[in-house]
Amino acid sequence: MFAQCLRTGAFLLIATSLVTALPAADPPAFRTERDRMVTEFIEREGVKDKRVLGAMRKVLRHEFVPQNLKPYAYLDQALPIGHKQTISPPFVVAYMTEVISPQQNEKILEIGTGSGYQAAVLANLCAEVYSIEIVEPLGKQAAERLKRLGYTNVTTKVGDGYAGWVEHAPFDKIIVTCSPEDIPQPLITQLKEGGRMIIPLGERYQQVFHLLEKQDGKLVATKLIPTLFVPMTGQSETLRDVLPDGRNPELANPDFELDADEDGAADSWHYQRQARLVTGAAPSGSAWLQFANQEPGRMSQALQGMAIDGSAIGTVVITLTYQVENARPGPDADEKPGAVIHFYDGNRKTIGEAIIGPWTGTTDWVDAAKTIVVPPKTQEAIFRIGLNGATGKLNVDDIRFVTRPR
Repeated sequence: MFAQCLRTGAFLLIATSLVTALPAADPPAFRTERDRMVTEFIEREGVKDKRVLGAMRKVLRHEFVPQNLKPYAYLDQALPIGHKQTISPPFVVAYMTEVISPQQNEKILEIGTGSGYQAAVLANLCAEVYSIEIVEPLGKQAAERLKRLGYTNVTTKVGDGYAGWVEHAPFDKIIVTCSPEDIPQPLITQLKEGGRMIIPLGERYQQVFHLLEKQDGKLVATKLIPTLFVPMTGQSETLRDVLPDGRNPELANPDFELDADEDGAADSWHYQRQARLVTGAAPSGSAWLQFANQEPGRMSQALQGMAIDGSAIGTVVITLTYQVENARPGPDADEKPGAVIHFYDGNRKTIGEAIIGPWTGTTDWVDAAKTIVVPPKTQEAIFRIGLNGATGKLNVDDIRFVTRPR
């Protein structure tokens, strides 16, 4: 779940000598963690563009998170930045950036400034970045932060991102870091011929990245990987055709039978790491999801978000079928195979979690069930399953939710 390019006039200078962050507090430990972030969470997971990797190593992500969260700045996770928004995980920022392939002489529009982190990464790769944030306090804070850090080729404003920024159009590239139900027409109009846009589309908790390329005035779409972004605040969000039902939470593709694009990954499951679909004599249907890891501490997982109204739902009974093979815990105490459900309140603050497992050793297929108490203030949840840093193999199938009223 994640949050939502300043023209300077010195265009030629910027194009040949791109801005970098001014010296700021960057302890050696942070530099080490930043290198590790790029190596383990970004490059190893498939981002190859050397310029993008260089920008990710350069931008001080700890400057874009709240003070109390700085120790977590270089982990591959979303972090709350206030006003129901989050800073996107580093992999997502790098992935989106690589997909649109920013060039040194280009002008890029970002929808959803959030903390300003994505804009800072882009600023190291292109000539001009224009960024719009609908949440006024976040927009003002991001503008001040980017100015303080020396990103003079980034211009921000507070407003409706889906309306774009017509006076600075057309844009070579557009990056949308919030999730509309459909592609906003102003963004289509403001994308330059031959330009690229990356945008997460779909229902609030079921989104897929799409790469859109403008050819002969029309958009050619390529469907990419599933993702989960914080919805845009405002009228566009409230007027969605399909709204989540927090009184009837459910998982999509719970038995892993769907793989519409035949890429070997289960549809509807986000941030799959070292996971693949296996077909055969499955406990349910003909497919299951397998997690495999041989490096202690490395992530192997899949997750899915949902709305859940804790004022109406008192408990959730989760059942599933699993099998493990030579499963051994990782170096940290919580790095064990299993499932975790994380609960969040209306401000997207963590208010509880429950664990199913852990499962270690070697077993045949086993049925597991657990009744979990839902915190009364819950509005959202994320269900995560995998090895979680353990080694070995974990096979999972037929995950089910049964809710009981409060």
